[in-house]
Amino acid sequence: MAHTFRGCSLAFMFIITWLLIKAKIDACKRGDVTVKPSHVILLGSTVNISCSLKPRQGCFHYSRRNKLILYKFDRRINFHHGHSLNSQVTGLPLGTTLFVCKLACINSDEIQICGAEIFVGVAPEQPQNLSCIQKGEQGTVACTWKRGRDTHLYTEYTLQLSGPKNLTWQKQCKDTYCDYLDFGINLTPESPESNFTAKVTAVNSLGSSSSLPSTFTFLDIVRPLPPWDIRIKFQKASVSRCTLYWRDEGLVLLNRLRYRPSNSRLWNMVNVTKAKGRHDLLDLKPFTEYEFQISSKLHLYKGSWSDWSESLRAQTPEEEPTGMLDVWYMKRHIDYSRQQISLFWKNLSVSEARGKILHYQVTLQELTGGKAMTQNITGHTSWTTVIPRTGNWAVAVSAANSKGSSLPTRINIMNLCEAGLLAPRQVSANSEGMDNILVTWQPPRKDPSAVQEYVVEWRELHPGGDTQVPLNWLRSPPYNVSALISENIKSYICYEIRVYALSGDQGGCSSILGNSKHKAPLSGPHINAITEEKGSILISWNSIPVQEQMGCLLHYRIYWKERDSNSQPQLCEIPYRVSQNSHPINSLQPRVTYVLWMTALTAAGESSHGNEREFCLQGEDTAALGQAPDRLAHA
Repeated sequence: MAHTFRGCSLAFMFIITWLLIKAKIDACKRGDVTVKPSHVILLGSTVNISCSLKPRQGCFHYSRRNKLILYKFDRRINFHHGHSLNSQVTGLPLGTTLFVCKLACINSDEIQICGAEIFVGVAPEQPQNLSCIQKGEQGTVACTWKRGRDTHLYTEYTLQLSGPKNLTWQKQCKDTYCDYLDFGINLTPESPESNFTAKVTAVNSLGSSSSLPSTFTFLDIVRPLPPWDIRIKFQKASVSRCTLYWRDEGLVLLNRLRYRPSNSRLWNMVNVTKAKGRHDLLDLKPFTEYEFQISSKLHLYKGSWSDWSESLRAQTPEEEPTGMLDVWYMKRHIDYSRQQISLFWKNLSVSEARGKILHYQVTLQELTGGKAMTQNITGHTSWTTVIPRTGNWAVAVSAANSKGSSLPTRINIMNLCEAGLLAPRQVSANSEGMDNILVTWQPPRKDPSAVQEYVVEWRELHPGGDTQVPLNWLRSPPYNVSALISENIKSYICYEIRVYALSGDQGGCSSILGNSKHKAPLSGPHINAITEEKGSILISWNSIPVQEQMGCLLHYRIYWKERDSNSQPQLCEIPYRVSQNSHPINSLQPRVTYVLWMTALTAAGESSHGNEREFCLQGEDTAALGQAPDRLAHA
C-alpha cells in the first residue's frame, strides 16, 4: 500500500509540472521576455527588459510591419518596429511589477507575446529583541523577535538553539512575516544554571542577517503556569481570620497576591515567599465582595512572573454594625391631649452597616416616669406613633444585622419651632442648576454661638399636608449658613423647605417654598362654588393638581367682567397660601351678570384660565345665589 501511495504522489507531481510547462509554452509561444540582471532586484536598481519574436511569429513575415509594445501592468511604456524591443526601466516600487510584451499588426487586435514579473525588495534587517520563554515546567521553548522593515520578498527565518554538550536544535519558518517559532522541546530543571544560546537568521535573494545571540538559563526563561484551584476560608465566619489557598507548580518560590473590592479599580498588593499555597489576609472589610488573583515566580531575581490566575470572587462575612443612625422626626397635634410623632432615619453606609440590615429597633420612653413605654421592631426607615402631649419623651433607634446591633441614636422629642429667637432669618431658596436648590439663611437673633447645629428639611409640597410624603433632611455645622440640597429633588416640583436651629433642648425654625426648575402652570384653579354673603360673594376653588403646578405657585388671580362685554376684565391678585381655597369679592354691582375665572402664577409666568362661572349678585335680600351651569373657558 505504501508503494501505491508513493506511485500516486509521483504521478500527481508529474501532472502539475507538465501543466506549468504547458502554461509557459502557451503564454510565450510567439516570443520571449528576458530580464537582466535578475527578476529580483534591490530597491532603486535599474533593470533591462528585452522582448523578441520567435521565427515566423511576426506580422506577414515582414519585420517592418511588426510593432512590439511593452506594457507595465496596463500602461504602455515603450514600442518598437521589428523583431525585438529593448527597454531600460528605473524607479520601480517595492513589491511585484508585471511587464507584458504585445504584438500589434495592421487591422488586427494586439497579440500577447510574453510577460515577466520583477520583484523589488530589500535585504532583511537584523532581527531585534530576540527573547525565549517556556510556559510552565512541562512547556516547550518558544522564541519571538522583531523582523524590522518588510523586505517585500520571500524571506526565510531559521531559529537555532545551542545548549550544553554541543546540543543544537533548529527550526525554520518560510513565512515572510514570521516572528515566532516553537522548538517543541522542553528544558528540565536538572541543571538550572546551564547556559543556552538562541539566534535567528533571516535570508532572502538579496542577502541575510542574524540577530545578536540571546543567552539564558532554565530559570531565566521558564515562566510558571498561573496558580489554580484558588479558594478562601473564613475561620468561625470572621473576616479577621481569613486564609487564601491555591495550587502551584512544584518549583515556585515566590507569589504575589492582589485583591480589591469588586467596585474598586485599585488593587492591594502582597508579596510572599515560600507560601506553599496559603496566605492569611488581615485587612479585609466585612460584608464586601472581593476579587482575588495570584501570580507565581521560580526565583528571587531571575525569570519572570506567571500570568495572573483566574479571578476568585468571594464575599466576606458580616460583622456587627458600627456608626449611629441619623434620626429626625416630625410632630403633629391631633387634639388637645394627643400628638403624632413620626420618626425617620437614614440607612447606614455600607462600611457602617457591615452586613444586611435585618430590622431596626425603636424604643420610646417617657423620661419623667423613667420606664420604657413602647418598643417596636420594623424593617422600614420610618415609624409613627401617637403619644400624650404631656410629659418629656425620648426615643432611641438602632440597626441590627445577623451579628448584632449598632449603638442607639437617642433624641429628645421637643417642639422644634418653639423658640422664636432661635429661628434662622432671611431664609432663601434658589435654583442651582438641574435638580439642585441652594438654601441660604442668616443666624438667629439670639446669640448665634448658642446654635449647636442647623437642620435643613425638605419635602414635596402637597395641599392638605399629606404626612405620607417622604421627608428629606441634612445636618449643617453652626458656622455654615447655606446648604445645597439635591437628594430626591425633581424639576417642576415645589418643595416646602424648613431650616431649624437647634440649641440643647430648644429649637427655632423658618420655612420657605423652593423649586429647582419652573414654568407657567398647565392649568388654572377650578371654581367649584360661589355664594353671596351680605352684598359680597365668596369664591371657592379646587387646588391645581401638583403635577400641573410646574413649580411653586406665587399668586392666584380672580378675573371678572360683565357678560357679553368687550371691556377688559377686572382682577384681584391673591398671594398663594397652601391651605387657602376661597376668597371674598365685594366690588360687584347688584343685578348684573358677570363671568368669572381664575389663573395661577409661578415665577415663570401665568397659567391659562380655568373654568368660567356666571353669577348675578341679587342684593342683600337674597340668601343665596342661583348658579348658572359652568361653561368651557374661552381661548
